[in-house]
Amino acid sequence: MTRTTVAIIGAGLAGLNAARLLHRAGVDFQLFEARDRAGGRILTVDASGVPAEDGFDLGPSWFWPQMQPGIGDLVAALGLPSFAQHSTGDFVFERRRGESPHCMPGMAQEPPSMRLVGGTAALVRALLRDLPQAALQFGTPVTALRLGHAGVEVTAGGQRLEARHVIVAMPPRLLAEKVALHPAPRPQDLARWKATATWMAPHAKVMVLYDRPFWREAGFSGMAQSLVGPLAEIHDATTASGKAALFGFAAVPATHRATIGEDALTRAVIQQVTRLFGPEAAAPRATLVMDWAADPWTATVADRTPTGHPAPWPGNWVTGDWAGRLIMAGSETSPVEPGYLTGAVEASELAVARVLGL
Repeated sequence: MTRTTVAIIGAGLAGLNAARLLHRAGVDFQLFEARDRAGGRILTVDASGVPAEDGFDLGPSWFWPQMQPGIGDLVAALGLPSFAQHSTGDFVFERRRGESPHCMPGMAQEPPSMRLVGGTAALVRALLRDLPQAALQFGTPVTALRLGHAGVEVTAGGQRLEARHVIVAMPPRLLAEKVALHPAPRPQDLARWKATATWMAPHAKVMVLYDRPFWREAGFSGMAQSLVGPLAEIHDATTASGKAALFGFAAVPATHRATIGEDALTRAVIQQVTRLFGPEAAAPRATLVMDWAADPWTATVADRTPTGHPAPWPGNWVTGDWAGRLIMAGSETSPVEPGYLTGAVEASELAVARVLGL
């Protein structure tokens, strides 16, 4: 049987950063990712929806280095350029159907929301660059973990290997649903995992692309809030290279989105941005929809109903027989801003520190 010191489950930000830190420490690892790509909920695509090096973020877009040193320090260490979210111009508020939207002067954000040049996936590409390719296995979901005397037997994609430690860089709910543990975890641990909401999982992000950011020329910031919908909030998503777009989060519940379909949602979004920003918004060059609730490697059935942002859990995520062998590192398990990019960085750093005995 193949052996490794650490098996990492998940190649999102937490899993990739854990791999980076282990590699720097000279610790061998194998990283398993169910998707055929790295990044997890980080997804940057072009106008056709294909992953791109200069595209639009269908997952997280923003970070705040002044308030979130974890992600700020990592971005700096990787030498990634960033830019401030555009917020200059009027803010639009839509109160009720049939009533004209209200415009009001926008306010500068302080500290500003920052974005990465090339999209958030620039972070993923930078982390992948220095990792040993032989240690990365994509399209290989982990389906079972069996605790033994010397470590953990990992079953992934029809293969088995033994690891001294397993770092779980995936949402706790997905671990509970997707991976069979032998012996079973303690009931209180399993209950905690199932009760932890997966950030972004209930949401759909809609991107509307244009030839130019015409709303800026008209004095709008691109920011809007609506009590009408289908988007609850809207922001300017224009890239650092000037590719124009607006994006918003759908207020339509996941179960209703599944019923009406993506085409109907897109049509309603175009009608909404036309109401808010004028007739030029009626003719986008492309639209993109990412419904995270429909992604089986992000959301479970429990995630279809929003429950708010995950709160830090002060207790131990893993107790009993699995303590010390199974180490949680997904963003939701971070004691600092769980769910955010910085939470993934903090959780992965803590996980690797435990492996190294620091």
